[in-house]
Amino acid sequence: MFKNYLKVALRNLWKSKGYSALNIIGLASGLGVCLLIFLYVLDETSYDRYNEKADRIYRLDADIYFNNTQFTASASPDPIGPTLVKNYPEIQQMVRFNYQGDILVKKNGAWVHDHHLVFADSTLFKVFTVPMLNGDPATALNEPHSIVIDETTAKRYFNSTDIIGKPLELENKQLCKITGVIKDFPRQSHFHFSFIRPWRDSWQGNADQWTSNNAHTYILVRPDVNRDSLQRHVDATVNTNIARELQTLLHTSIQDFEKQGSHFRYHLMPLEDIHLHSNKGYEFEPNGNASYVYIFFIVAVLILVIACVNFMNLSTARSANRAKEVGIRKVAGSTRGYLILQFLTESVLLSLFSLVLALGSALALLPVFKQLAGKELQAGVLVSYRFLPLLVILVLIVGCIAGSYPAFYLSSFQPIQVLKGKIASGFKSSWLRSSLVVFQFFISIGLIISTIVIYNQLNYIRSRQIGFNRDQVLVIHNAYLAGDPIKTFRKELTQLTGVADATLSGDLPTVGTGYNQDAWFRTAALDTKGGVVVTEMTVDEHYVPTLGMQMVQGRNFSVDFPTDSTGILLNESAVQLLGWKDPLHQIIYRPGDGMKALPYHVVGVIKDFNFSSMHDKVGSLIIKMGDNRGSMAIRLRGGNIPSTVNQIETKWASMANGVPFSYTFMDNDFDNLYKDEQQTGRLFISFAVFAIFIACLGLFGLVTYAAEQRTKEIGIRKVLGANVSGIVALLGKDFLILVIIASLIAFPVAWWAMDQWLQSFAYRIGISWWIFVLAGGTAIMIALVTVSIQTIRAALANPTSSLRAE
Repeated sequence: MFKNYLKVALRNLWKSKGYSALNIIGLASGLGVCLLIFLYVLDETSYDRYNEKADRIYRLDADIYFNNTQFTASASPDPIGPTLVKNYPEIQQMVRFNYQGDILVKKNGAWVHDHHLVFADSTLFKVFTVPMLNGDPATALNEPHSIVIDETTAKRYFNSTDIIGKPLELENKQLCKITGVIKDFPRQSHFHFSFIRPWRDSWQGNADQWTSNNAHTYILVRPDVNRDSLQRHVDATVNTNIARELQTLLHTSIQDFEKQGSHFRYHLMPLEDIHLHSNKGYEFEPNGNASYVYIFFIVAVLILVIACVNFMNLSTARSANRAKEVGIRKVAGSTRGYLILQFLTESVLLSLFSLVLALGSALALLPVFKQLAGKELQAGVLVSYRFLPLLVILVLIVGCIAGSYPAFYLSSFQPIQVLKGKIASGFKSSWLRSSLVVFQFFISIGLIISTIVIYNQLNYIRSRQIGFNRDQVLVIHNAYLAGDPIKTFRKELTQLTGVADATLSGDLPTVGTGYNQDAWFRTAALDTKGGVVVTEMTVDEHYVPTLGMQMVQGRNFSVDFPTDSTGILLNESAVQLLGWKDPLHQIIYRPGDGMKALPYHVVGVIKDFNFSSMHDKVGSLIIKMGDNRGSMAIRLRGGNIPSTVNQIETKWASMANGVPFSYTFMDNDFDNLYKDEQQTGRLFISFAVFAIFIACLGLFGLVTYAAEQRTKEIGIRKVLGANVSGIVALLGKDFLILVIIASLIAFPVAWWAMDQWLQSFAYRIGISWWIFVLAGGTAIMIALVTVSIQTIRAALANPTSSLRAE
């Protein structure tokens, strides 16, 4: 029986080659896009799951609220991990990280700029699954001045992984002995460390301080530990120790502190949730966004639904061509159940052909998609034996969904009515088919609107006045490694004709995060009621003019005023937070050694500028004058910039004693802050194009069959004097009305969805009316072109061909 179904199905598909091609291409396009999005979603949801104990690992994240100022970070106090392990048997182990970032390493007598240095406890290998190729994980991080490196780094410096005991020279003449070589951290990890040194080698200045947040602390709990009870243990430990320090340092009790509405809390963040659900300060690397994963998943489903709707539309539109077949089969004794199986067999077969084409197209488009998504997606997943059952299920589901309505619709024809020719099959006869066309273009128009809004928001971010000038600013990274000659180097640069000014500071506004945040007080008594937590920057007197910032009140730092060593600049948001109407010469205090109050006086107020992502409002900022050599920003004049860069590099080489010349441009650094949004915009554009393409395939097929059913009508109209434009209008108006209806439905839904997305930006565009007009007009134009291609062909046909049989 099944063999007969299959044979008849193949004959029908071959007989209607045009219809089959449209259906296969439409379904294949939808399935291909779904497969690509599946790879993206699978990649995003797989982070950190390589760890064998991933479901039992938590990170302790800071949540500090102090007098209307909020501080959240992926950091915690140094002693919190060891204290929890000591006091609570439910906590099996802990590990702390102190991330240093970039580093200089000597290779073949020359310094090489490398990345990802971290200090870690020796318990690292007991918490995380980090396979070691050479060395003993139990002792690798026990010795001082030892170092563990990953496989890629070992091969880059030694061309081998058998290097235990060999020395590795780091910056500042630190000679470390290699005690272990580990496998590279998987790509789907929220951190990647190439160099790991013992925790004991890190700076231990705040080792016992509970009000500092210098460590990234992870804890491993025993199986079946309740998260809520675990959080209570953490809260109790923090409150006990924070209370002691608040009393000693700020002379207040934890009860009074919390009565003011303030708090010190450390939340448990599950390891498996970090990548998609954490975007706090001091993250190791930029994380993903769960919202985008949900959006892309929904888009994939909608595109697949569009493809299935195409199948239903084309199948029901062809009902007249299959009506007599159904009538004869029923007269010959075929039951409705057999007919349903016949049509479902055809649809599943079409789905199978489409899936084969979709797999081929997905593999072919994968390199382009990887570039758009900014990910190294693995094509092998699509053809793996584990994925094969899912593909089979997908074929059956898509085939049955797409073919269900046509199967039940066609099998319901009454043989007497069919054989008498009483089946109305014109386009106007099916309200369902019209509804499906509306649904297709509703999705397409929604995607067009979303794409325009995303593009405009990203363009707004790039063009918005952000309070500083990032154009033509060259940034030399790790300038501190050049030592004391760096200040002389800065002076010499300003003598170059292509250099306007230069500043030494590691606190640049395109860093996006990682700035120091500390408590400042309005009184020398360091009263908690007068305290605020603000972001701090340490700069020199050239910072403001080099970055093109604007003074609102007072003056910039100057070497002509020795007292500026204790002077500060406030931004407008800090002035508002402190409540000062006349901030100039006001005194504010910062805790020093032994909690001694150190006074600072306000010398100027600077206009607010975005020193973090535009997802956040400009925060309160205090800028101190000091020696901060982390980076050097150089303002270049217009003209021959490549020549100026070469001159700067030459001077660097003569001064820096082998330190590599590593630089970027500030506008590129700024763009990198919004890399995820830019990739999302590009993906949205691609998905919108696919959705419109699939919808147009279905519309083209519907118009084709509508024209076929009205061939004789068109012939009679032409004989009676109708012109081509009139016939095109006759056939196209019904479709255009459906597109207009789809637009009116899509407008409010798309506005709501995009308004929700824009809420994640503190600075955002408004959704203008012209966006909806443009999206609707674009959809109507696309539909009009699609309809016209076929209707013009039908209108130009010789009427004698269609009327000859009469």
